Order: sequence, then structure tokens, then C-alpha cells
Amino acid sequence: MGAIADQTSSSNDTTQPPPPLDSSMEVLPMDVHKVALPPSQTSLQKLKVRFKETFFPDDPFRHFKGRSSATKWLLAVQYIFPILQWAPNYNLSLFKSDVVSGLTIASLAIPQGISYAKLASLPPIIGLYSSFVPPLVYALLGSSRDLAVGPVSIASLIMGSMLRQEVSPTKEPGLFLQLGFIIDFLSKATLIGFMAGAAIIVSLQQLKSLLGITHFTTQMGLVPVLSSIFHKTDEWSWQTILMGVSFLLFLLLTRHVSMRRPKLFWISAGAPLASVILSTLLVFAFKAENHGISVIGKLQGGLNRPSMNMLHFHGTHLALVMKTGLITGIISLTEGIAVGRTFASLKDYQVDGNKEMMAIGFMNIIGSCTSCYVTTGAFSRSAVNNNAGCKTAVSNIVMAVTVMVTLLFLMPLFLYTPNVVLGAIIITAVIGLIDIPAAYHIWKMDKMDFLICICAFMGVIFISVQEGLAIAVGISVFKILMQVTRPKIVILGNIADTDIYRNLHHYKDAKRMPGFLILAVEAPINFANVTYLNERISRYIEDEKMGEKQLDFNYVILDLSAVSAVDTSGISFLMDLKKTLAKRGLELVYVNPVGDVAEKLQRANEIHSFLGVDSLYLTIGEAVLSLSSMMKEQP
Repeated sequence: MGAIADQTSSSNDTTQPPPPLDSSMEVLPMDVHKVALPPSQTSLQKLKVRFKETFFPDDPFRHFKGRSSATKWLLAVQYIFPILQWAPNYNLSLFKSDVVSGLTIASLAIPQGISYAKLASLPPIIGLYSSFVPPLVYALLGSSRDLAVGPVSIASLIMGSMLRQEVSPTKEPGLFLQLGFIIDFLSKATLIGFMAGAAIIVSLQQLKSLLGITHFTTQMGLVPVLSSIFHKTDEWSWQTILMGVSFLLFLLLTRHVSMRRPKLFWISAGAPLASVILSTLLVFAFKAENHGISVIGKLQGGLNRPSMNMLHFHGTHLALVMKTGLITGIISLTEGIAVGRTFASLKDYQVDGNKEMMAIGFMNIIGSCTSCYVTTGAFSRSAVNNNAGCKTAVSNIVMAVTVMVTLLFLMPLFLYTPNVVLGAIIITAVIGLIDIPAAYHIWKMDKMDFLICICAFMGVIFISVQEGLAIAVGISVFKILMQVTRPKIVILGNIADTDIYRNLHHYKDAKRMPGFLILAVEAPINFANVTYLNERISRYIEDEKMGEKQLDFNYVILDLSAVSAVDTSGISFLMDLKKTLAKRGLELVYVNPVGDVAEKLQRANEIHSFLGVDSLYLTIGEAVLSLSSMMKEQP
């Protein structure tokens, strides 16, 4: 029996390459070694390790070892509340930077909060509520210094488009706000296609405000939206169009200037608030509300109102709420963590994914009890926060305090704010979600991922937001299932003068070894793919022996170094395959089964005794040398 160790390399040891096999060369037999299995563990120990690796891959408790009880408690509290790690070293210089950045993002958050709440078909005040409480919670629990928290366009769009189909935002505003959150993930290709499609639909939806249309479709597809626009030309208002186009061009111009010259970031950051103030003054001065320009109207001042009594976990709308919460939760968590890590990499510090998940989750749970709707880290606000020179999460606190002052004292000033300007602000914000270079990169890298991206985009454009996302997710799941049920098997050959074995189709220098068929399985072996593996291996053997090449071989070497896991069906397959090949005069040899796979093979052998003396080897090279010497010894 050859040696086995828990190795992860499929290329085998190349430090001492053996000479190439030749008929005139004497090959010495390999020494027989005992199988080196992983240390035995109980089921409880295995479960503990798997739980730790799944939920705490960075091992946050490694710093607890050898510490006193008081120190352990302090570290535990600091882990839950990251603010306690840097607060003791906070100083006036850091505070000055955070105040500047906090006031800057507040100037962006206030108009965006109002705009995004309208995008979600919620009262505008809810957008300001959601820019007050969640940032305070995140400042305590979040690990990012740059993430600016608040409502975002995509989550607002999804929530509004999904809930309005069954619940009227005007007749049942309280019910419309009840929302659950379930966290998951989406692929990058799905998100890029989805966000691009959503950005186009959001922009087209804002034509209602830019054109002054009163009666507009509640559907989100391209055809219904365009139909509603061109069938309501009698409702178009030239005054609204003039104001909307003027402010839209102004916002796009400031965005372009800030993109070309990042040091002038404050121009685009302050443009939305400047637009709100200027348009409000124009409407008030010219009494434009009497000439077809709709305004927000009176907003009730005061801080967030409790909403725990509005949370219900039963009723006819529970399924809709769960579905909406699932999708908005996925988008919110994905966007928040991605944005946080993006800016952390620029400043060379780490963002803890577990802490971010807890922070975003808790701030939304607390927000749902204080009249807020879904919030996360917004890219536009975080970019402004970073460019403004923020140093810590105190910038979120400064922003929240500014919003608080607005809620308490400045709400009457929004009475004459025109809806058309809010629409222009939304369009400017979502244009950045259309990432054509990223889509092109996906096309170059993976055509299947590009198909997923296009399906998400087309589904959102021509059907609806949720159906488009569902189609893309369905294709992604299908792709994963295909990878699981149809794992890749390749034929390996030896690269001359080395002990390296590689895929014959990828390496022209790789040559078949006489007397051997060397196969590698590049996926876990389980009940879902054993039938396919059996058929595929049998076909390889038939093609090699009976096909055009008609190769003669006595050994089939199965490289298991890329097989990370195997279940009972997989073990049965490996046992049955060895017996089946033996009936055909072929010997099956296993090479480098790693960790759990080696342990299960050994346990199965203790019960069924199916492993021969020369059935397990550490490397392909060792197997070839040892078995070749045996063939030479045979008459």
C-alpha cells in the first residue's frame, strides 16, 4: 500500500523529479508505508469545527487564549461593539474631519431619503426617519469607517414594485410598511444585470414626475411604462418638463465634473440639496403649484414614531412580506458589505463580514420598530463620505444628528418642494448602476455568467423587477446544479522529465503513460453525480481501449486530490467501481484522497476489505513508479 497524506496539491511533489520511464531502465519498487490518516475526531468535535469554519472563518476568538476573564469579557464586548476599539483613542483632529464629512453626506442624505421613500411608494417622512436611527445603530456595530448608511434606490424600487401589487400605499400605508428581512447572496453577474435593468426602469418611472403625468401605471415592465407615457400626452405639463430637464441637466453636469475631477466631489454631493432649496424657492416665489407643478406638501415634523405595534407575523400578506424581505435583504446585505470592503481596501484596513451582517441586520430590525424601512450602506453616500475625509463611523452620527435637526425644526421648508426635482435626483443617482465595463468583463471571462447577466437585465426590463431577478437566480441555481451533477473528469498525462501530471487537453507536452489510464475528478463525489461519474469513466475506458487509439493498459489511476468531500453514495461508487473494473481485468488505484475522503475510505475498507496492498498512493508519480516495477516483474 502506497503512502497517503492529507495533501491539497494535485500536481504532486516536483522537488525530486524522477527520470522518465523507459523499457531499458530498471525501476526499483517503492517502499511500502502505512496510511497516514487525519487524527480521529468525535462527531461533536467535527460539528464544532464545521460550525466554526462556516460562521467564524477568521476565528475571532483566537485572541482569547491565555487571557484573564476580565480581558476576555472586554474583548467580547469590543467584538460586538467595534466602536469601543477605537473610541478610547478618538481625538479632536479626527472629530473635525468626521464633522465635515458628516455634514457633507447629510446634505446628500436628506434629499435622497425623501426621493427614495417616494420611489418605495412610502410617505417622504419615512425616508428621513430611515436616515436617522439606522446610522446611529451602525456607528455602534459596524466595522467600516467609510460606510454611510441610509435608504438606497434598488431596495426602495424592489419594495415599492413588489408590495404595491397587492397593497395600496395610499389606502393602507401602515400595512405597506411591514417588512421582514432574510439574508442571502446573489452572484455578481446577476447583480450587474439586475441593477442595470432596474436603473433603466427606475429612470423611466421618474418620467411621471418629469412630464407631470397624474395617472401612471403601477407596473414595472418597459412596455407598460412606455405605453403609460405616450398614452397620457394630454397630461404632460410644459412647466414641469422645463423645470425637470433643467435640474436634471444641472445634476448630471455636477456628477460629470466630480467624476472627472475627484477633488471636486463636493459639487455633486451638494447638488441635490442645492436643487431642492432652489426649486422650492422658485415654486414659492412664482406660485408654481398653481400652474401644474406638483409639490410634496406638508410633512409632519418630529422624531421617529414607534412602530412595533405594526409588526405582524400572520395574515394574508405574510407570504408577500417574506418574499419581499428575502429579496431586499439579499440586495441590502450584498451591497452594504461590497461597498464597505471597497473603501476598506482603499485605506488598507479590514471589514469583518460577520460584524457587517450583524450591524446591517440589527439596524434594520431596530429600524422596523421605529418607522424606518430597509437601509444599507449606499455607494454614492459612502463615496462622498470617503472623499470628504471621514476618519471613523462618527460621520454617521453627525449625519444622523443633522437629520434629527431637520426632522425637529426644518420640515415646514419642504412644503413647496416640487416632486419633479426628486425625480431628477433619483435618475441621477441610479445612472451609476449601469456598469457596461463590468458586463463586458463578464462576457470575456464566462459566457454562462454573461447569459445570467443578460437574463436578469431583460427580465427586469420586459417583465418585472422580481420576475427578472427570479429568472436570473433560477439560471444561476441551474448552473450550480449542473456543476454538482455533472462534475468534470479529465485525462492526465506526464510532462516529460518531471513528476507533474496535467490535463492532456490543456498541456501539449503532457503524454500518456504506457499501461495506465490516469483520470482526475475535480468535484465532490455524492449521490447526485455518482451515476454520471460511473457512465463517464466507463466511456473513457471504452474510448481508450476500443476507440481509434486502442491503447493497452492494466491500471486505472483515479486522482482524488480535488475531491473535497464524499458521502456514503460516493464511497459505495468507489467500491463498486473497483469491483467492476476488476471483472474486466483492470486494477483501480486511488491517489491522494484528502482529509475526510481518506478517512471514509479507510473506514469502508475496515468493513468491506476492498482495498488491496497497492490501491492507495500519495502521488500519481509514486503510483506509476511502483506499479510499473510490478509489471516488469511479472512474466
